[in-house]
Amino acid sequence: MLRGVNVGANRRLPMAELRTDLESIGLEDVATYIQSGNVVFRTDAGEDEADEHAAQLGERIAGMVADRHGFEPNVMVLTADSLRAAAEANPFPEAEAEPKKLHLYFLAEQPADADYEALRDAATPSERFHLGNRVFYLHTPDGYGRSRLATRAERMLGVAATARNWRTIVRLMEMAEAAAGD
Repeated sequence: MLRGVNVGANRRLPMAELRTDLESIGLEDVATYIQSGNVVFRTDAGEDEADEHAAQLGERIAGMVADRHGFEPNVMVLTADSLRAAAEANPFPEAEAEPKKLHLYFLAEQPADADYEALRDAATPSERFHLGNRVFYLHTPDGYGRSRLATRAERMLGVAATARNWRTIVRLMEMAEAAAGD
């Protein structure tokens, strides 16, 4: 997941070019979903080294984008198992019926000093949130674009994050399963 690409006029990154770039560094079966930096691919990392490999690969991809496209995005690489575990741990399953109102923020690390009071203060009465294992879940019944918490969550958590709505999560899981041959 590349954060902040193709938003507005800056940080443009055509997905066809990104697929070619990722294949050039040895990733296989590269596929993208919409224009906002969602990529699924296979790599030869073994299961026991997948998480360590994911962090190193994220840095490598960010550096490659910087070299070839002139900006360095934040990149979070998740294994298919990590993505599936995050989805299965969703504390708001009833919100899945409105997939644009349920967001998962994938965190660079588990927050050591999240500002829970500020999170509660920023949330509207209808909003719900939950901090899981390196995932912050946010349900915004009145709309994500109207949520003060949505725009401030990363700062209040104190760690780098990238958010995806439920529809995107479901589609990425489908793509990851297809790539794995499940």
